[in-house]
Amino acid sequence: MTASRLRAVRTSLVGGIAAGSLLLLAGPAFAHVSVQPGTAEKGGYSTINIKVPNEKDNASTVKLELSLDPKHPLVSVMPQAVPGWEVKVEKTKLDKPVQMHGKEINEAVSKVTWTGGKIEPGQFQQFPLSVGKLPTDADELVFKALQTYSDDDVVRWIDASTPGGHEAEHPAPVLKLVAKGSTGPAAPAGKTDGKDAKDAKAEAAAAKTESTGSDTTARVLGVVGIVVGVAGAAFGVVAGRRRSAA
Repeated sequence: MTASRLRAVRTSLVGGIAAGSLLLLAGPAFAHVSVQPGTAEKGGYSTINIKVPNEKDNASTVKLELSLDPKHPLVSVMPQAVPGWEVKVEKTKLDKPVQMHGKEINEAVSKVTWTGGKIEPGQFQQFPLSVGKLPTDADELVFKALQTYSDDDVVRWIDASTPGGHEAEHPAPVLKLVAKGSTGPAAPAGKTDGKDAKDAKAEAAAAKTESTGSDTTARVLGVVGIVVGVAGAAFGVVAGRRRSAA
């Protein structure tokens, strides 16, 4: 085989492998710890999910610490049980007591911590919370989150995002607050009923299926890309032989 034909074969082979590698890596884009849904009505109660993706391929997420906005304390924060995880709710004294359902409340939840479970590479977990009463004098609530991995690495999702600017490297989860009537009905005060629990479970199951399906699709596409590259290399060899024979 001449030097020119060797170069043609090598070019086809390298190009095909490169295309396959790009497809293999083209899985779901890395996501951040976030609040789902991202909006809730001012002055009401809402059930939200703290969505935590595992962004490492060699370690699992084993702990999540969520600090609530101290400027806008929430007197009702109720976590829903997540299989395999233990939850701890911490409270702090309020500088100024608030009235709620005819009672004076002098403390509010400041931190929620989940431990004992595991989020494997390529997966994510949602941690449901019923929160309220949401403030009426703010347009958003900022939750600062610390994500701990099994290799002891801690990712601090606490950076503030600049409006109209570049997104922070590790933005803090944010719940946007909108005027009443801008979103669906708020959750009943201080509780989640059986329907909410079923909906949360169904949503988590669907999300897990979606994650698995996306990962499988990306791998299949990667294999297809490699096969196409190899086929291209083979075509180059055959074409070179035909030109030589001619």
